[in-house]
Amino acid sequence: MKIIVAPDSFKGNMSAPEVCAAIAAGIVKADKTATVCQIPLADGGEGTAKAVAAGGRFIRVRVTGPLGDKTDAEFGLIDGGRVAVLDMASASGIELVSRERLNPLMATSYGTGELIAAALDTGAQELIIGIGGSATNDGGIGMISALGFKVLDETGNPVGQGGGALARIASVDSSGADPRLKQVSIKVASDVTNPLLGPHGASAIFGPQKGATAEMVKTLDAGLGRLAAAWIRAGLAGDVAQPGDGAAGGLGASLRICLGALMESGAMLVMKHAGFFNQIKDADLVITGEGMTDGQTAGGKLCSVVARESHNAGVPVALLSGGLGGDVTQLLASFDYAVSIACGQLGLDAMIQDSRRDLSFAAENLIRAIHLGKK
Repeated sequence: MKIIVAPDSFKGNMSAPEVCAAIAAGIVKADKTATVCQIPLADGGEGTAKAVAAGGRFIRVRVTGPLGDKTDAEFGLIDGGRVAVLDMASASGIELVSRERLNPLMATSYGTGELIAAALDTGAQELIIGIGGSATNDGGIGMISALGFKVLDETGNPVGQGGGALARIASVDSSGADPRLKQVSIKVASDVTNPLLGPHGASAIFGPQKGATAEMVKTLDAGLGRLAAAWIRAGLAGDVAQPGDGAAGGLGASLRICLGALMESGAMLVMKHAGFFNQIKDADLVITGEGMTDGQTAGGKLCSVVARESHNAGVPVALLSGGLGGDVTQLLASFDYAVSIACGQLGLDAMIQDSRRDLSFAAENLIRAIHLGKK
């Protein structure tokens, strides 16, 4: 039996490679003859570069973190160095900021721009940028500032950094932009389809996750409106209503408008580069998983995309999730088998402590059930 193990990370707990290893250990306990193909995945957030550039060369760079502190970020090089793969989360991610320090009025994407510049320094001709997991709501003004754009106030001075600086924007000057940006193609890995502005925009939907109060959301949305108007006045954009413009606190719009990037499904892009579609051809079972499965999963999150593409290939799919929420009966519309790996622990900390053991046990139990059914 050939089994593909293709999970997302269990965020805040296990990376996707660690999830793969735990599931594979359980499978082998139940069936030593099974062929296990481990394909750690991501959907554009943390772990995207590792998944896409597995086996490639990684370069570590010192960049500006979300709150101005220096941090180490990295990117991968594949295809002989022709393609660079970056995680925005590596430089400007929410996991780099403790919960009590989250502040989208202060958080900047400047480090992401520095990471892009470092990738350009290698001579890469194509960039793949995952933009999930951001700590920022600055519309990407930090990123474009690091790449030579000028974001100016009414007096012609730089507005500064962070989402709070958006309220001071009067103009955007692209004359000093890094000329190498016109010589590369850029793909953005993201499954967020929100627009930049309004009740379904970056600030309203994702701002609270990054520490925004209700008042901050209003301030940030108004500030992004000023940025949008400045882009339009500068002739850089015709509108800011494209799906995905609201991703990563508006970084999606900045990448599209200022860097000419094209949006792609993060899950599909990663699955393609990680070899999922080659391996699925002769597979008997796919096992996927994530930290928490709820109503959002069916809306295009990675596990549902894995399930859809597996079913398209005629292969059944099992979901081993850290937890299940919402209307669990709906899960069986996407998955052939779905279960929470928790074994009765009280509290998230206890569940995390036992997660590797419980994940291996759930995988072993699943394979045992399959063999029992065959008997």
